[in-house]
Amino acid sequence: MTESKAVRRDGSAEKRTSPVTFYRQVVAELRKVVWPTQEQLVTYFLVTMVFVVFFMALVSALDLAFGKLVFEIFTGQDAQ
Repeated sequence: MTESKAVRRDGSAEKRTSPVTFYRQVVAELRKVVWPTQEQLVTYFLVTMVFVVFFMALVSALDLAFGKLVFEIFTGQDAQ
């Protein structure tokens, strides 16, 4: 099992960050983020939706084709 305290390589225990310090660090990192514009966001959304719909159609078509193939193999015509 892992230990409950973080230990550095030199053997000393690492001091925990207080919630206030953690919050300040999170806010500081979020200020560095380059947020997309509305136009970029709409473009990314549309590209993602087209990609997802295309692969849904592809997987559905393959599923239907393989299903029919397997059905034909196992329920083929009886030789008379």
